Amino acid sequence: MRHIWLVIVVCFACVASAIPAVAGAPDNAALIDRLTWGQTSQALADINRQGSHSWMTSQLRPAAPAPLPPQVQAQIDALRISREPMAQIAVAMDAEIRAANKLTDPAARQVAQQAYQKGMADLKQQATARSLLRDLYSPNQLQEQMIWFWMNHFSVQADKRDIRAMIGDYEDQAIRPHALGKFRDLLKAADLHPAMLRYLDNDQNAVGHINENYAREILELHTMGVGSGYSQKDVEEMARVLTGVGVSLSPEAPKLKAERQTFYVRRGLMEFNPARHDFGAKMLLGRQIDGAGLWEFEQTLDVLARHPATARHISSKLALYFMGDAPPDVVDRMTAKFQRSDGDIAEVLSVLFKSAAFKASLGKKLKDPVHYAVSAVRLAYDGRQIANTAPLQGWINRLGQSLYSRDTPDGYPLEDAAWSGPGQLTTMFEVARQIGANSAGLFKPNIAGAEDQPAFPQLQNALFYATLEKRLSPQTRSALAQARSPAEWNTLFLSSPEFLHR
Repeated sequence: MRHIWLVIVVCFACVASAIPAVAGAPDNAALIDRLTWGQTSQALADINRQGSHSWMTSQLRPAAPAPLPPQVQAQIDALRISREPMAQIAVAMDAEIRAANKLTDPAARQVAQQAYQKGMADLKQQATARSLLRDLYSPNQLQEQMIWFWMNHFSVQADKRDIRAMIGDYEDQAIRPHALGKFRDLLKAADLHPAMLRYLDNDQNAVGHINENYAREILELHTMGVGSGYSQKDVEEMARVLTGVGVSLSPEAPKLKAERQTFYVRRGLMEFNPARHDFGAKMLLGRQIDGAGLWEFEQTLDVLARHPATARHISSKLALYFMGDAPPDVVDRMTAKFQRSDGDIAEVLSVLFKSAAFKASLGKKLKDPVHYAVSAVRLAYDGRQIANTAPLQGWINRLGQSLYSRDTPDGYPLEDAAWSGPGQLTTMFEVARQIGANSAGLFKPNIAGAEDQPAFPQLQNALFYATLEKRLSPQTRSALAQARSPAEWNTLFLSSPEFLHR
């Protein structure tokens, strides 16, 4: 053990050092590293067959939902979040905790409350499992990357209140359909979803009892960005626009005065209650908004989605996510395309991917924890379908980027510096050892009594020799030559600068 750690420390201490840039046109393997969740033989065969331009076009504009391998789809179909509508699940869980809290016997109440918490934790775990299975095996890899990006951009903390019952639907129904579409449609779907309304406390925002929490984050995080020109008065006016927009688990509509009934809106669990709304005129970003109920919010989102500051803010974040940098000239072109295309996300990405700066950045961006762990599993088992995502979830959790668990609404940082500190890299090396040593239960079905089908991770596979070996530096080759076992070799390779970057 001391031997392998010495090799890692000596050879890879400068892990954030630059990897040689891709000369001329980017090679296909480098594009796979950047635009997918990691190398597989199938991904390489697809891009080699189609050519990089056609492959990239098909990724930007996927023709239809791509079928997953049958075994993987069966795992997803068996999940409660796939079988039951979100509203039904949320209402059932709410009834469960209400019944538990009414129990008079302390011991029985504690047991019932623990069962509720276990059920809620399972719903979050199911959403995580479904998301990771799609990352691992979906042919529409860029779409899956963008779903992660937008889930981080429109971040919610699932452990707050009853959001664990809603998080799977939030990703599947609000984010997924619009991940490569129009930003305006995505903004509306995300910001009107019950998970977001719950997370940012907008169900507590009512006329006479204003809560600015959600209003501020829409302007600061979701659309225009910090320092983009909106004022505290705009936040206050936005909060007034948002009054009455909330969540209801009740099957019955509230009792309303006749003149307010036509303004009432119910879409699943999202409820606009006109009795809680401020119908007075507002002045937001220099525009007057007359009292019109929920339409005020939807109209305001249209304005924000098309605002020049929003175009620049989103373009900058996309560049940072895919390049690790946001060069002003590239962001300028992306911003212009955003405005000309009415926020067409695929069009904006196309501008980024065609830029010389993007091509020069290939191989230089440090993988964040999710990219690191998922790409390791994709390479190590190269298409073989895992039966249990729990070990993968555990590795990601250890690395500090658990899905749906960011404490603040700004999402996890996109900058490399957030994941390149000594402590972070030490943990990553420890996870590399765990991944490289054995399958850790990846092939043990998450069913009581099921037997494990262990498989040793094969990182020295045909894909490695075809694409990855040629990129290795002399220092990495020397380190790998010192490995005393296949498990040590795996650990060293998964700790190498060439693997840690994409």
